[in-house]
Amino acid sequence: MLRVKLRYRLAFVVTLCVAGCGLGRAQQSAVDLDGHAVDPLAAGSGKVVVLVFLRRDCPVSSRYAPVIQQISKQYADRVGFWLVYPDKTETSQTIRQYLAEYGYRLPALRDPEHVLVKLGHAQITPEVAVFDRGQHLVYDGRVDDWFVDLGRSRPAPTTHELDDAIRAALAGKPVAKNEVRGVGCYISDLE
Repeated sequence: MLRVKLRYRLAFVVTLCVAGCGLGRAQQSAVDLDGHAVDPLAAGSGKVVVLVFLRRDCPVSSRYAPVIQQISKQYADRVGFWLVYPDKTETSQTIRQYLAEYGYRLPALRDPEHVLVKLGHAQITPEVAVFDRGQHLVYDGRVDDWFVDLGRSRPAPTTHELDDAIRAALAGKPVAKNEVRGVGCYISDLE
């Protein structure tokens, strides 16, 4: 009788572990523009991964398109970049139009359930989340300090937080400032 109870409890614990492990991986997934689940951290296969949170209707997000593209080209061989659209009303079609309009050639994901938003601690668009090769979040926040406030920008940024975070992650060093909130449009429906 004791053996049966122990087997039952062991089977229950194993089931919980398997379910929990699967849940943990699923929590890092969003969907690509064809509706397939994608885990950008797993897809990075040992690379530093950068999630760039954008909204199509956010003028600050749009102004950063050339900057994001320049940085992603600079690190293309060592860093996986993903554009993440957290707005629940965005469709694959409207995102594809936005990508074409701004010349983006980076993979894009929809994150209507805010799985990646939570993982990357994003609150505003545009913001970024940088993960080291071990899939640990090392930086979340703005790209740089180009925007002082909505509608007010400097002629050029004086700090470059995204670039600094990528360099630190590639070198395996801690990021000097691991969180700096951005200026832009709030992500709606955050819990």
